[in-house]
Amino acid sequence: MRLTLHSDYALRTLMYAALNPDRLVTITEIAERYGISRNHLMRVVQGLAGHGFLDTVRGKGGGMRLLRPASTIVIGDVVRQMEPDLAVAECFGSSNACRLTPDCVLRGALGEAMEGFLAALDRYTLADLVVPADRLRARLGLEPLQG
Repeated sequence: MRLTLHSDYALRTLMYAALNPDRLVTITEIAERYGISRNHLMRVVQGLAGHGFLDTVRGKGGGMRLLRPASTIVIGDVVRQMEPDLAVAECFGSSNACRLTPDCVLRGALGEAMEGFLAALDRYTLADLVVPADRLRARLGLEPLQG
């Protein structure tokens, strides 16, 4: 299983917001800190806001922050919402034309693998991903949190 860039950027955006709980963060600063496309990140942020992960504030001095505590954001939920298609093979999609599907053991094995993948992600929250915060902040060129 490989996540799309959309999901990768979504997770990194949420981590950045979690590492900056005391202020609004901007798309431009996130794109610069990670060295990623600002345009792509704008679509990611729209999706995160639409799915209830981020609160966005428009206008001068605007930005975004987590809509709820990092400890309540389950990583498996983020991936389920942000991945456009979790079908790991044709037989999981709506346009399945594989002749083997009715009797195929591979489909069951792949389904089990996908369930295991998501179950593993369900054991982690966003708060789990941002430890150790000071070291992660330093890697992003951010000052240590005060307090």
